[in-house]
Amino acid sequence: MTPEVFVDVFRQALGIVCLLVSATIIPSLIVGLLVSIFQAATSINEQTLSFLPRLLVTLAALSLGAHWGLQTLMDFMTMLVHEIPEVLG
Repeated sequence: MTPEVFVDVFRQALGIVCLLVSATIIPSLIVGLLVSIFQAATSINEQTLSFLPRLLVTLAALSLGAHWGLQTLMDFMTMLVHEIPEVLG
C-alpha cells in the first residue's frame, strides 16, 4: 500500500466521521443555543434546564439518522473491500 492510497483512505474515513458526528451534534447545539437565548431573555439561571431538551434532540437525531449513518458506513466499507485488489495488484 502506497502512502498516497493510505492518506486518501484516511481522509475519506475522517470525512465520514466528521459528517456522522456533525449530524448528531449540530441539532443539539441549535437547541442549546435556543434554550440559552430563552434563559437570557427570562433571567432564568438554571444550568440543568438545557440538559433535557438537548438530550432528547440528540436521541431523536440518532434514531432518525441511524439508517443513513449505517448505510454510509457500509458503503465506505464496501468501497474499501472492492479496492483491495487494486491496491495489492
